[in-house]
Amino acid sequence: MRRYSLFPMAIVLLVSALFSLAVAQATRVPVMTPGGGSHKLFGDFKVDESKAQGSKPGLFQLVLYTLTGQVVARQSVSSNGRYYFSDVANGEYHLVIEMGGTEIERLQVVINERYSTDIRKDIALEWRGGSTSFKPGSISVAGLYDRKPANQNLFDKAQEAVKKSDHKQAVSLLNQVVSADPKDFPAWAELGTVYFKLEKMSDAEKAFRSALNEKPAFIMALLNLGKLQFSQKNFDAAIETLTKAVESDPRSADAHFFLGESYLQVKKGSKAVGHLNEAIKLDPLGKAEAHLRLGTLYRAAGMKDKAVAEFEQFLSKRPDHPEKEKIRQYISENKGK
Repeated sequence: MRRYSLFPMAIVLLVSALFSLAVAQATRVPVMTPGGGSHKLFGDFKVDESKAQGSKPGLFQLVLYTLTGQVVARQSVSSNGRYYFSDVANGEYHLVIEMGGTEIERLQVVINERYSTDIRKDIALEWRGGSTSFKPGSISVAGLYDRKPANQNLFDKAQEAVKKSDHKQAVSLLNQVVSADPKDFPAWAELGTVYFKLEKMSDAEKAFRSALNEKPAFIMALLNLGKLQFSQKNFDAAIETLTKAVESDPRSADAHFFLGESYLQVKKGSKAVGHLNEAIKLDPLGKAEAHLRLGTLYRAAGMKDKAVAEFEQFLSKRPDHPEKEKIRQYISENKGK
């Protein structure tokens, strides 16, 4: 468990259960999409105070961000309370937990539902008494960018256009934004994402690289450029880009997952294993597919017990998978061998 020494008490993320979020397809770039309309994201927020010493934390702040750093919603929640975010569109988000103005944890949230639905993500923290020193921190939002009002208006309109699947309009608006301010790296990254949706790969790559020229460690641009390279089967380039993504944000389950996938494609299974396992650790349900990849890798290597273990874990998380009967048959034939 990770301890946070920057706070008067250590808060450790323990459990994130009941996470019924869909997994994006392997080469799909997460964008704000209108399919499925709006959803309610909610869950119990529980704090284990059994090891608490001294004063106990009161209110926490939960902030939902897009990958470009835009605040979708924020709210306060008490220990052992419940949070609700309504009207959340399909897309990929960071759910940031903060206390006293300091970020203590962030979770990756991917929503890709065909119909409007309620999506539950319970959060459990453990609070412990710790150091009495306190060093103020700040929320780390890599994509936050201070725009002039006119450009912010254009950017907001572009995001609305993306929500309506009017990608050509979004491209036009985002090009206006970056023409007025070529240093706007989140706008460049968003432009690359829209180009990717339009399958204009060359334009998408140029936009992602323009974002990275301004901010080389910008996780959104690194991750989506890596996915683009992966989709084009340029696996060596994807490995280089996604390695930088992992270095930029070691807690990105997507970055670890796609880096592991890329290593599998160039037959470097030993390097893939660590990243696929890390993806599972960071997002146990959202990255359940990593169990399937690991099981397949172990099966090919003749490591039947490990293959069976991974396949069993996969089915426990994806019981309705189309290949479930074949997987069960393999488990039945090879368990204990």
